Amino acid sequence: MVEHKLLELIERYLNGELNSEELARFELLRQENTDLNERIQAHKQFTDTIKQYGERIELEKRLNAFHQEIDVHALKEELTVHPMWFVKLWRNHHSKISVAASIAIFAVLMTLIVSGYFNNRETNYVQLKGQVAQIQKTVNGLKTHNSISHTNNNLKTSNFRGTGFAISSNGYIVTNYHVINNADSVYIENANGKSYRTKVVYTEPETDIAILAVDDTAFKSLGNVPFNIKKGESEIAENVYTIGYPREAIVFNTGYLSATTGFTNDNALDSTSYQVSLQVNPGNSGGPLIDSRGNLIGVISAKSTRMEGAHFAIKSSYLLKAIQDIPSDSLSKPLNLNSRNTLAGLSQKQQFKKLKDFVFMVKVFKQ
Repeated sequence: MVEHKLLELIERYLNGELNSEELARFELLRQENTDLNERIQAHKQFTDTIKQYGERIELEKRLNAFHQEIDVHALKEELTVHPMWFVKLWRNHHSKISVAASIAIFAVLMTLIVSGYFNNRETNYVQLKGQVAQIQKTVNGLKTHNSISHTNNNLKTSNFRGTGFAISSNGYIVTNYHVINNADSVYIENANGKSYRTKVVYTEPETDIAILAVDDTAFKSLGNVPFNIKKGESEIAENVYTIGYPREAIVFNTGYLSATTGFTNDNALDSTSYQVSLQVNPGNSGGPLIDSRGNLIGVISAKSTRMEGAHFAIKSSYLLKAIQDIPSDSLSKPLNLNSRNTLAGLSQKQQFKKLKDFVFMVKVFKQ
């Protein structure tokens, strides 16, 4: 991204002019790029200073009083009463960094003139020198920052990726605790590539469950969730499938329930999990485990390191318990679970078509 495009993007961000998708991408980039974040802060401070200018007539009077000390004739024609005049000048001279630096220094001088800063010239000279140096540093930083990494108009990839699924139409999402643990920010992305910011509202590390809530004004209602959450146990040999994001595109995998227990780290039986035989990769963590009748019976959680092809899913009864244990003051909107299963009687292909809009890629960003 060239320099003037970067500055334009920062300006639009600070002015609240980015649309929801641009804002989501930009916020993701801020989390990853500390240099950009510093430039945003420096630009904001600078434009805030510019906005303090008074009337042009008063400014010109002050400039005339200091005409013998500062020659402003070469730049006077560029000045307008609009508080963002420096940004316009930068766009005109982005290929000439030295000129931009001179304009920045001139802007600081004019601000000091308007505020009466030169009433004690000798004392304020050192402070002025420091401010000019800071402006120069910002300009030099913009000069060296020539590009922002992006592919297919998407921002840099997240530090970690998993899967999540909706349990309500208004944006409550289930995933694994280990997926979002220690995250600085968490976003979900649907099958169409649209991203939404979320917040973590509840976690249960013991059962590896996390509940997220979409916290993004661009998010719209998903409509009625097509599955219900099964309260009872499922049986061995039952056909099951999962949908998730082991890669950038959504993936469907089918198999069967191979055991009604899992394993703990010390080889003890784990009654909170099912063992399932189906293809699961790291990005599937947090995905839904669905039976042939369209009931949610578990949450994909782990792959066995001791048994080839063995994977585990947290039982749906423990998910229901986690939902019930969410403190009421953690919920900013109602969490109403669906009690009607509209997947029953449909083929797997038809079930997938109805389910895919309720399953998301979970993108986790860490410092």
